[in-house]
Amino acid sequence: MWAFDGAPRLSLIATSVFGRKRSVHDVLASAVLMKRSGPNDQLVTAHAIQVGDRINTTGIEGETLSTAPLAIRIDEAGIAVLFRYGVAVLIGLNQRQEQDFLEKLTVHVSGKFDRYEEERAVIKLADEDEDQVPAGGPIQVRAMSPERLLVISDVLAKSVVLAHDERQVTEVFDVIEPFARELATRGKAHLNRTGILRLIGNALLVQQRVSGRVAITEKPDALWDRPDLERLYARLEDEYELRERVDTLNRKLAVIAETANTLADIIDTQRSLRLELIIAGLIAFEIVITFYQIFTSGAGH
Repeated sequence: MWAFDGAPRLSLIATSVFGRKRSVHDVLASAVLMKRSGPNDQLVTAHAIQVGDRINTTGIEGETLSTAPLAIRIDEAGIAVLFRYGVAVLIGLNQRQEQDFLEKLTVHVSGKFDRYEEERAVIKLADEDEDQVPAGGPIQVRAMSPERLLVISDVLAKSVVLAHDERQVTEVFDVIEPFARELATRGKAHLNRTGILRLIGNALLVQQRVSGRVAITEKPDALWDRPDLERLYARLEDEYELRERVDTLNRKLAVIAETANTLADIIDTQRSLRLELIIAGLIAFEIVITFYQIFTSGAGH
């Protein structure tokens, strides 16, 4: 049974042996069902947390419900879905259970963040025979099956990663803005090549996460075995505006890259000018020395 902090109880039909790896297709045989015994029994909370840059799922113990992503049962009270790009989605756990699990997870996290990015969603057992994602309301599903929970977890995890990257990009814009303003008002700016390279590095990291490790525009693996959940995923994707946010993020990254390249060119131009002045000064100094030697040699004769 699942006990969700006082009210919801789910009956599980999951027969996996401890430590046995099971594919998403295998999970179909162990569906998670919810009894409609009352209004409160129909609600489950999903909490997505970006804990770091990467989660090493090797060695994490628990009854495995899925391997891609790794989903395990927690204390017979809920599910934890772990994504290698640093996000954990905890479903049906109370605050104390979440804290205990995150403490145990710490040893598997690399690149820990000082500030967690979070996203919460309420999942409700729908009265209708169709999955619904009303704007601003709870996610309504026909059944609390693992495949549906995996699809929801996938969208929440991507939304959390996007929120983190959006904040990073905003911070980069905050750094660039003073340079741009100084160039606009004074026609010149005090630029630091190391700082500009850091801006380019941050932009590349965000771009690599969006298009590489996280692959936000790609569909979750659960849909390969359950194409009937395509509509649920499409509605969730639309609700959390994943594609629109990726497009906006890519446009901002393009602006950052172009601005950083422009600033780097300005720095190179300033360096070239200084180098030319130094060379001209050395040539003038050499000419002065030559004339001095000619003058002194002529005076000696």
